[in-house]
Amino acid sequence: MITLNNLKFYFPKGKRVFDDVTLSFVAGNIYGLFGKNGEGKSTLMRIMSGLLFPKSGQCRVFDEDISKRTVSCLQNVFIVPEEFELNGLKITTYEQVNSVFYPKFSKDQFYELIAEFELSKDQKISTLSFGQKKKVLIAFGIATNTKLLLMDEPTNGLDIPSKSQFRKIMASVADEQRCIVISTHQVRDLHSLINHVVILNQCNIAFDYSLSKVSNHLWFGKPTQGPQESIIYAEPSFTGKSVLIREDREESEVDLELLFNAVLNNSDAINNVLKNTYHDHAV
Repeated sequence: MITLNNLKFYFPKGKRVFDDVTLSFVAGNIYGLFGKNGEGKSTLMRIMSGLLFPKSGQCRVFDEDISKRTVSCLQNVFIVPEEFELNGLKITTYEQVNSVFYPKFSKDQFYELIAEFELSKDQKISTLSFGQKKKVLIAFGIATNTKLLLMDEPTNGLDIPSKSQFRKIMASVADEQRCIVISTHQVRDLHSLINHVVILNQCNIAFDYSLSKVSNHLWFGKPTQGPQESIIYAEPSFTGKSVLIREDREESEVDLELLFNAVLNNSDAINNVLKNTYHDHAV
């Protein structure tokens, strides 16, 4: 569905953002795109949506060069940006003005989500809080039913109950025809939602594996026994949590925050473990 080939990007008189990145996203998955602040998550989202163009290399979406911005391509892509400005229209008017650009838009689904987010369709967007405005944009993005849905820091501005509600809604709309990419630096917010992790670090891809492969070959928790050489990364805290080679241990739940920190500190070791499991195919 999305293929990045030898992608390079930098801002004028600025540092490199991407250096020869090759990456793919396929339908039927919810990807978590992680990275520290300033690692290029938002930039990558804008490139995949056709809002920014690579300096070299190519980004192909639905087997088209997204930089050509064809109607057939753009009507199947929607991005919920981290920073946005919405006008003072009523929610109903906003829907009427913008839904015409998306052939698969579902009005019923949009207003069901608006109600689920405890908003009124007759409210003026200008009177809403930032978190409420984000809910409008999230509801609209889901209701477009585009094949590619990009969400940049969607949980910023949401309170704890709303974050839980967001995860529930996103899990319910995922299907085999749709690719969803969610960018965040708050990895805990995507717990139990995503099934594939991509981590950006130092202008490149530091990690790109399905969670099923991660849980098959890595173990997360506080080790009580076993050889020290199986420990890939240990959290320097009183909890003593670690990432270990799973070996004969029972499968553990993937700790996304621990995985993220482990990759930033020792990506070579983790990638070597996963690369050497040739019999296992990553989603």
